Amino acid sequence: MVSLLLQGLALGVLTGGLYALLASGLSLYFGVMRVVMVAHPAFLFLAAYLTYTVHTAFGVDPFLALPVTVPVFFLLGVAVQRLLIARLAPENVAMMSVLLTFGLALTIEGLLGTFYTGSYKSVSMEYATRSLTVGGVHLPYDKIIAFAVAALTLGVLFAVLVRSRFGQALRATIQHREAARLVGVPTERVAGYGFGVGLATAAVGGTVLALITPFFPASHWVWIGKLMAIIVVGGLGSVAGSALAAVLLGVVEGVVLVTVDATWATMMFYVFLFLTLLARPQGFFGGRLAHRF
Repeated sequence: MVSLLLQGLALGVLTGGLYALLASGLSLYFGVMRVVMVAHPAFLFLAAYLTYTVHTAFGVDPFLALPVTVPVFFLLGVAVQRLLIARLAPENVAMMSVLLTFGLALTIEGLLGTFYTGSYKSVSMEYATRSLTVGGVHLPYDKIIAFAVAALTLGVLFAVLVRSRFGQALRATIQHREAARLVGVPTERVAGYGFGVGLATAAVGGTVLALITPFFPASHWVWIGKLMAIIVVGGLGSVAGSALAAVLLGVVEGVVLVTVDATWATMMFYVFLFLTLLARPQGFFGGRLAHRF
């Protein structure tokens, strides 16, 4: 039993790191513009399909394509914000963004189904099929790689949010958009760049997903519930809060997976979501961390 718990804890921490990366963009969207970005998982799998295409066509390692896909997704995010999100009425942006991005998710799914059909795809790299055993705990290399990439990406993201002038402007916009505008922060431009950063994280997350799991055009619906649960538990708009919530839920999922079954492991996300909405709607971590990042 102890070995099973250790196995679940280890896998949960590794998976939680990936969840933190996947949820970080959702936190940025809501924090900057109060946008509920239902299409974020669809963009994750758009990135996964691009990774698959580059790998199968040119034999390129998925991570070597990131210097191209990350800037492309950043520009795509800026375009989506300026052409679509910015047109929403500010007083109804949260509700209308759900409808708008739901349609965007369906559009991306339809395009992927047209170009790639509905069959499962995957990116198989020889180095990702091995595992490391430490003290009787088996750690798959693909999970280790996913955690390392997520930790590196989140480290860069937090450094940008805390150290750079753009990060200061972004956090000011998150804390109080009108006050930031009054002191000279170009909030509309910052909002566009913030959306771009959110989709840039989707490019990295999609690349990792392509490496560790098979996917098909409708795969994004499996993830939207998990990611929404993470950002609600972590505190809407708090990137750091969502990262902590992601690791917590990843560990709970891992332990339940090895001790009970996969169905209950998935259910834990919705159990925590329900408990959060019931006991602390602002999130268990958001109140303490949202004012920082």
